[in-house]
Amino acid sequence: MNLTREQTSSCWMTAASRTAHPPLTQDTHVDVCIVGAGIAGLTTAYQLAGNGLSVIVVDAAEVGAGQTERTTAHLASAIDDRFYEIERLHGVEGARLAGLSHAAAIDRIEAICRAENISCGFERLDGYLFLAPGHDRELLQREWEACLRAGLVEVELLPELPAKSLGDGPALRFPRQGQFHPMQYLDALAAAVEKKGGRIFGGTQVKAVDGGTPSRVHTDRGPQVTCSHAVVAANTPFNDWVALHTKQAAYRTYAIAAPVPDGSVPKGLYWDTADPYHYVRLQRLTPGGSVVTRTYLIVGGEDHKTGQETGTEQARFNRLETWARDHFPHFSQPEYWWSGQVLETIDGLAFIGHNPMDEPNVYVATGDSGMGMTHGTIAGILIGDLIQGKDNPWASLYDPRRKTLRAAGEFTRENANVAWQYTDWLTQGEATSADQIRPDSGAVVRSGLHKLAVYRDLQGGLHECSATCPHLGCVVHWNDAEKTWDCPCHGSRFDRLGKVITGPAVSGLDRADAK
Repeated sequence: MNLTREQTSSCWMTAASRTAHPPLTQDTHVDVCIVGAGIAGLTTAYQLAGNGLSVIVVDAAEVGAGQTERTTAHLASAIDDRFYEIERLHGVEGARLAGLSHAAAIDRIEAICRAENISCGFERLDGYLFLAPGHDRELLQREWEACLRAGLVEVELLPELPAKSLGDGPALRFPRQGQFHPMQYLDALAAAVEKKGGRIFGGTQVKAVDGGTPSRVHTDRGPQVTCSHAVVAANTPFNDWVALHTKQAAYRTYAIAAPVPDGSVPKGLYWDTADPYHYVRLQRLTPGGSVVTRTYLIVGGEDHKTGQETGTEQARFNRLETWARDHFPHFSQPEYWWSGQVLETIDGLAFIGHNPMDEPNVYVATGDSGMGMTHGTIAGILIGDLIQGKDNPWASLYDPRRKTLRAAGEFTRENANVAWQYTDWLTQGEATSADQIRPDSGAVVRSGLHKLAVYRDLQGGLHECSATCPHLGCVVHWNDAEKTWDCPCHGSRFDRLGKVITGPAVSGLDRADAK
């Protein structure tokens, strides 16, 4: 699968309708200001506005246009990092609360769909964890026993999968999982927030959040929001300079979707035990310009650290396609392909609650750990309770200030990896000169003591920026599949011309002289 410039980010959700929201143009005061109009931010807004608080949601783009738009939308209480690992890190009670909270998140999505009459294809279905080639049945047995200790007594160890093409070995069945169309859900959720009195502003990038009484949210356009509580739900906490970034790492994950005949794949969520693992589900879609609804198979995987292992992004899409064809004979030519950003924490659970080393009225939701739809919904429930002074049994489990001693090894490895990225300053660069850069591509080129991020446009013109990420000074790398500059340290991403598109950086790459 060779992607053209127009095909580099054909996401299955871009066809969803989207209501435009105007930018914030004047100073205002509210009870709660939420930064980020993804599932975490809008769920928080829905809960608080429904309880009579005045709420504003601001986003640099539009509703769901961050990572929510780029999910494959598995609604699962089956933990990505395995229950036996969560038990090792957080104890049996922690594993029990993790399972309960993710199940409660699916319940909350279902309840909101019912209460607001949201048509987003929400449905319950089983999830199946199956063995990757070469993996032993003991792995599933170990996970099953951990599930039972965590109170998930309905989880079953089956002798075989309903999807025979995935293998003839055993599988764990997780009942009452779910799926939906996340953009259809978020569009309706945004409308419900506004109906309850909340206000949503798009095209408004937040530069800084100052805690205190009141808290102040500063935007790039000038207007400020003063508020009693500020919530940063922008996937990555741009308001936290170091603390949380030392406890999580950014990964790119890839997905493709192709039509398959109805009934050719049994309905369900499927995950294998590979590392990185593959994840599979079905989705009914009506492609743009068509009136015919078809069944698509969505296949994801091939994760790697953002900004690292560069030059292989195209190969990852190709490997996904090969894997899909090997396991699903009816898988045809992919019509959608995209990648997303996953923030993996060192102990497998999100950071949701009071922002570390900040004023007590500033909250954060980050560290989706591959389960963004349920972690985002958990954030809405939990932060909503914290702001309203309600007790929540999950508060300590997800507390961003927590110290998980049993994750010390992972903490050391992740931060050693970040430190190693600074050695890029000693290398020549991705190209020895701009002459080597082909049209619609980029490369880092050394210029004396400096490194430049150089992009050549389709007309042959060169656009040069500093290759230094403005967050903490790492050297960015070119992502040829997404046509972006990606930081290998903390996952900041920039477009072809250096404009920031993903934090924690809040500003773009410094411009050099254009040629």
